[in-house]
Amino acid sequence: MSHANAALTPRARLRVAQLVVDHGHPVSEVAARFQCSWPTVKRWADRYRAGQPMSDRSSRPRHCPHKTPDRVAARVVSLRMRLREGPVQLAARSGVAPSTVHRILSSAGLNRLAHVDRATGEPVRRYEHPHPGSLIHVDVKKLGNIPDGGGWRFVGRRQGARNRQGTPGKPRNKYGNELMKHAFVHTVIDDHSRVAYAEVHGRDRDHRDRGPGPGGQLVHQPRYQRPTSPVRQRGGLQVRSVGPDLRPARDHSEEDPPLPAPDQRQD
Repeated sequence: MSHANAALTPRARLRVAQLVVDHGHPVSEVAARFQCSWPTVKRWADRYRAGQPMSDRSSRPRHCPHKTPDRVAARVVSLRMRLREGPVQLAARSGVAPSTVHRILSSAGLNRLAHVDRATGEPVRRYEHPHPGSLIHVDVKKLGNIPDGGGWRFVGRRQGARNRQGTPGKPRNKYGNELMKHAFVHTVIDDHSRVAYAEVHGRDRDHRDRGPGPGGQLVHQPRYQRPTSPVRQRGGLQVRSVGPDLRPARDHSEEDPPLPAPDQRQD
């Protein structure tokens, strides 16, 4: 579709129709003025007389004799959910072409088995809490520190050892070798808005001791409030539910109170 200010778009079509119908100009003169054919001018003038809009009509057919019946489409979807088979197998069972089966599955959101729940066969639906701050996911990723100049896997063992020795501020073990240790990336994700914030700390429990830093206030609450639902801990992923009431922001230099201990969490 052309832009609204081009020739013979809704605005120009209305002007063409008004010149012919309201002002009585000949169709041939209006066609020459707007540099189009006279059947085009007559078409828009007739639509203007009939009170029809000047916008383009839909090119979709009003009826399709060869459309796949609804009962066949319902059978394909039912077989997909029960048998977890592909378009070729379902085409043999339903008596239609594999391309038709794929189109039916795509329109139903079942064209990929990864999008289907294995237990029920229904499309996987994304859950979402009603408001920001209702549920917050906290995850910790452990990564090894890389010395300045690159590690030995990239530059070789000899140059890697030199880079390791040249990295300042690293402690040494009892043999005098530098300890690169690890970095822990703490990620906070809001369940409703999917806003994410990440910080790098030297320990994996810093988010429990101090809470997120100043930037984490965009995702986390300024103060840890009473959870609206039980706090769950699954492996390395901590899921925390926070109350909906947001308190005003405070000075970030103030130390955050510690999170509840595991034995004090709600059931």
